[in-house]
Amino acid sequence: MVFGLPPLYVALPILIVTYALVMIDRFDRSILALLGGGAMVLSGVLTQQQAVAGIDFNTIGLLTGMMILVAISRRSGVFEYLAIRAVQAARASPAGLLVSLALVTALLSSLLDNVTTVLLIAPVTIAICRRLGVPPFPFLVSEVLASNFGGTATLIGDPPNILIGSAANLSFNDFLVHMTPCVVIVMLVQVGLTYALQGRFLTAGEQARQEVMSIRAASSIVDPRLLRHSILVFGFALLGFCTQRMTGLEPGTIALIAAAALMLLENLVHPREEQFAKISATYAEIDWITIFFFVGLFIVVKGVEATGALAWLAQKILELTAGNMGLTASVVLWSAAILSAIIDNIPFVAAMIPVLHAMAPQFGGEAAILPLWVALSIGACFGGNGTLIGASANLTVSGIAQRSGVPFGFGLYTRKALPLTFLAVLIAQAYLWVRYL
Repeated sequence: MVFGLPPLYVALPILIVTYALVMIDRFDRSILALLGGGAMVLSGVLTQQQAVAGIDFNTIGLLTGMMILVAISRRSGVFEYLAIRAVQAARASPAGLLVSLALVTALLSSLLDNVTTVLLIAPVTIAICRRLGVPPFPFLVSEVLASNFGGTATLIGDPPNILIGSAANLSFNDFLVHMTPCVVIVMLVQVGLTYALQGRFLTAGEQARQEVMSIRAASSIVDPRLLRHSILVFGFALLGFCTQRMTGLEPGTIALIAAAALMLLENLVHPREEQFAKISATYAEIDWITIFFFVGLFIVVKGVEATGALAWLAQKILELTAGNMGLTASVVLWSAAILSAIIDNIPFVAAMIPVLHAMAPQFGGEAAILPLWVALSIGACFGGNGTLIGASANLTVSGIAQRSGVPFGFGLYTRKALPLTFLAVLIAQAYLWVRYL
C-alpha cells in the first residue's frame, strides 16, 4: 500500500500526468520525466534500488556513444559533402534532387540517428532549393519521411529501435534482417509517389542549375585527417555491432568505446589546452535533454510495471485477439502507428515493452514473439511520420524551416504526410502477414 492506496492508484496517475505534460510541450521533457521518476520513488511505488535497476544503461550508452561519434565526424564536413554530391549526381534537376536527397537521408538515418541526419541535411537542402529557385517544402517533407523510414531499418537508426533492441535482445543484424526489407519496399513506394505527384512538376532555370553544379563538393571537407579517422572508427563500430553475438559485447559498450577512440584520435595532434577545449565542445554537443528524458522515462514506466498494470493490459489484448499471433501483431502495429502519430513514439514504445514481455509466456517464450517486436518497431517508427508531433525529426525540420522563413506548420505537414504514412503502415501489415504469419 502507498499512502493507504494500492500502488496502481498512485503509479498510474503519475504516468498519465507525466505523459500529458510531455505532450503539451510547455516544459522541457527531460525535467518532466525526471520529476515523474522522482515521484515514483518519493511516493514509495519504487525503492531507490528498484528505480536505478529500471534504467537501461545499454540504451543510454548507445545513445551517448553515437551522439559523440556524430558530433566529431560532422566537423570534417562529410555530411555537407554527401548532400552536395547527391544534388550533383541528380544533375541539379529538382525532380532528381527530390529523389536523391530522400535516399541519402534514409541511408544516413539508418547509420546515424534520424534527428542528427535531418539537422545536417535540412539546412543544406533549403540553401540549394533557394539557389535553384524551387520551394523547399516538398523536399523537407520527403526528407522527414525518409528519415523515419530509414531509421526503422537498423538498431541505431531511431531511438525506439534502441529501446526495443535492448529490451528484446535483438542485435544489429537482427534489425537488418527483419526490418530492412520492409523499409526498402516502403522507400521505393515513397520515392515513386513523391516523384509522380510532385517531383516531375518542379523546374529550375538552366543558369541556376549550372551554378549548383559548379559548387566544389570537395571544399566541404575541412579536415581530411578527421574524416579518415571518422570512417575508420565508424567502420570498426559497425563491425562490432554486426558481430556482437560472437563477442558478447552490448551495443552501448561498443558505441562508448568507439566514441572514446575517436575523441583520442581527434586530439592526438593538439596541445593539452586545445584538447580540453575540443573535448568540452564534444560533450556539449551531446543531447543531454534526450539522455535524461530516457532516464526519467525508464523509472516512470518501471513504476507502473511494478504495479502489474502493464501485465493486465497485455492479458486484455490477448483476450481481445484470442491469443492469435496474427491478430495480436496487427493490434500492436496499428495501435503503435496511430498513437505514435499523436504522442512522441519514444514514451509509447517505453510503455509497450513490458506489455510485450508479459505476452511472451502465452506464445511460448521470448523467441516466439519476434513478430510482435517487429510490429512495434515498424508501427512506432512509421506512425511517427503521421503528424508533426509524432517524432523528434519532424519537429526538428519544422524548427529549421520556420527559422529560415519556410512555412512548415502542423496542418500543412499532416496533409502531405498522413496519406503516405497510412500507405506505409498498410505495406507493413502485408509484410508482417507474408513473412511471419
